[in-house]
Amino acid sequence: MHPIIRSLCLLLLLLPGYSRAQVEGIQEHPVLVLGRVSDDPRRDAEKLQPMLDYVVPRMRSVGVRAGRILMARDAAQMQSYLRRKRVDWVSDTAMMAIDYRRRAGASILLVTERGGGIDYYSVFFTWRGSGITSLDDLKGRSIAFQNSYSTSSYVLPAAEILRNGLALDVLLSPFDRASPGRVGYVFARSEGNIQTWVRKRVVDAGAYSNLDWDKGIELEPSAAQDLVIFHDSRQAPRALEVVAGDLEPAVRARLREVLLAAAEDPQAQEALGLFFGTQAFLPMSAEVDRSLIQLQKDLDFVREHLE
Repeated sequence: MHPIIRSLCLLLLLLPGYSRAQVEGIQEHPVLVLGRVSDDPRRDAEKLQPMLDYVVPRMRSVGVRAGRILMARDAAQMQSYLRRKRVDWVSDTAMMAIDYRRRAGASILLVTERGGGIDYYSVFFTWRGSGITSLDDLKGRSIAFQNSYSTSSYVLPAAEILRNGLALDVLLSPFDRASPGRVGYVFARSEGNIQTWVRKRVVDAGAYSNLDWDKGIELEPSAAQDLVIFHDSRQAPRALEVVAGDLEPAVRARLREVLLAAAEDPQAQEALGLFFGTQAFLPMSAEVDRSLIQLQKDLDFVREHLE
């Protein structure tokens, strides 16, 4: 920059009402909106707000002055928010990120490390003595998933069952019975419900992430005596940070920079922990890209057969 122009810029910065973003010709983006699909907005807001409070002051150089949280009731509403420029940034599962990219033009920014890694997989489990030791033994039996938006408790296990040549039918309730030779499935809405339904023999099997399995056993040690894993799925990314496709390049770049540096910043540690147990944000890699391509194939395969 020419010395005279630089001096003028410095003078402008001293004047009331002028920001660095305005002086350097950066498009103002006064409010950074962090979105979340939630059935408990108050609880989730408590997890999101500290991270937003950490990020926003570090983005003043690109015109960000404040942060706001916007909750969506479901994936379709969040996709609408992204398309209509109501949300800038969303932290979500890999499956949801794929849909945001495909249906709302969003971009995947970073991989999220939680629970000591960036990947997880689905575990299939049943009650001891059920006679189920493989996927083939699910014929004529029932299995509980969490919901149709879950990567580890729907897409991965449903794709695994279908690719093993088994047919899946949705059940009217957990007490409904599967047709002979077919696998019946039902949505339990939470990992806790899945574990309880299997332990009480309401359904024959359940499927959710290995991380939820470990957490469930930790919370209820007696479950380890009642339940047994009989199959694992392949791995998939656990969580991803997504931004709106039309987010200003300078804002996108600075958000990425701030999040990547957070793991090494002592001031970020509390906010990271509250942000759904996040430990770090990491760059995308060729391995993650390949895993997302396979997950998208699984998602399309499941939807083709079940939805």
